[in-house]
Parts: sequence; C-alpha cells; structure tokens
Amino acid sequence: MPDSLFDFSSIITSTITLKTFLICTAVSLVLGILTALVSMFRNRVSKSFALTLALLPVIVQTVIMLVNGNIGAGVAVAGAFSLVRFRSAPGSAKEIAAIFLAMAIGLATGMGYVTLAAVFFAITAACMLILGAVGFGSPASSLRTLKITIPESLDYDGVFDDLFSQYTDKAELQKVKTTNMGTMFELQYEILLKGAEVPKKFIDDIRTRNGNLNITCSKTAEKEAL
Repeated sequence: MPDSLFDFSSIITSTITLKTFLICTAVSLVLGILTALVSMFRNRVSKSFALTLALLPVIVQTVIMLVNGNIGAGVAVAGAFSLVRFRSAPGSAKEIAAIFLAMAIGLATGMGYVTLAAVFFAITAACMLILGAVGFGSPASSLRTLKITIPESLDYDGVFDDLFSQYTDKAELQKVKTTNMGTMFELQYEILLKGAEVPKKFIDDIRTRNGNLNITCSKTAEKEAL
C-alpha cells in the first residue's frame, strides 16, 4: 500500500489486501453513520432508513471492490440489482439526496479514495446543514393556502378581489371544486399576506361575503416532489 493516505490518490494497488479492505470498510462505516446523523438532524426519519444510510456505503464499497476491472462480474451484479423491487413509502427529496450521498461515499471508498470520500462528505454535509439551518427553499412565512366555501348562487369570479388587494400582495386561484352534493363551491387560493399573521378582519370580511360558510387558512406545505 503506498504512503498516500493523506492525499487524493487511491490506497488500492493492483490487488486488494486485507489491510486496504479494512481501512476502506472502516471509513465507509464511519461516514455512513455520520450521513445518517446528518439526515436525522432536525428531520424525522424511520429507524430502517437510518440503518440503511449507515450500511449503504459499506455495501456499495464491497460491490465496487468485487467488480473492479471485471466487466463480466459488473454485468452480473447489475442484472442482480435489476431484480430487486423496493416496496416502501415514497421517499422525500431530502431522503433521496441522502441515499445518493451514501452511494457516492461507497463508490469512492470502493475504489480506494478514502481521503476524497471524507472530504466530499465533509463539504456535502456542511452544505446540507447550513442550507437547512437558513431555511433554503422553504416557502415564505406569509405564504398561505386559503380555502373558501361559497354557495353555488355566488359568482366566484373576482368576488374577493377587493379583499385580496387590501390584505395580500398576491392571490392566485389554484382550484375550484363542488361540494355538498354540488350545492356549494370550494375555492382554493394561494395567497401572500402583507404581514406574517392572518388578520382577523380579513377572515371576518370573507365570512360576510360567503355567508359565514367554512373558511380555512393554513401554511403552504413544502413540495417534496423532484
């Protein structure tokens, strides 16, 4: 093994020795556990997902070591993985990013680039933590989803425009659906309030306009789809 542990060259020479395998495995385990901890920071993840993140780099590393330079073995492993079916709840975008991070670590350690894997993890984990702490990509605090029920006799086209211009900076009609056996309409708006809180007078004015029917104003949920 060359004395190159503290640079970006691979510690694997022409053959894989027990020493290099143990070093790569140890680095994969440590970085996998750290990846799981970063993913769990201020996020709710399942126990099985955290365990998967911790072990995934070691699994990928071992596969890469076994098929290194062997095209036939690589094709066979790819065929075996194509038979796997993952039947689980759909993952969020954050979970998919964590899985790709764990796989990239396994690829790097499997090829012997343990220092590169550690530096890559440190940079990526720092970016994930910092961006998460500053709320990068989160909707504005004054962004709300407003649902208003109106009777079918009321023309919903522009009926609340004067109220929206008074209390919001933006209001967009997202969806219209019938309810209560078609006797009422439910209007769903995405609104951007002028302040951080929902003014009570705003709700009262809508109640006067819609005949005191149901009104729901809630924070807009983050969109997780890629």
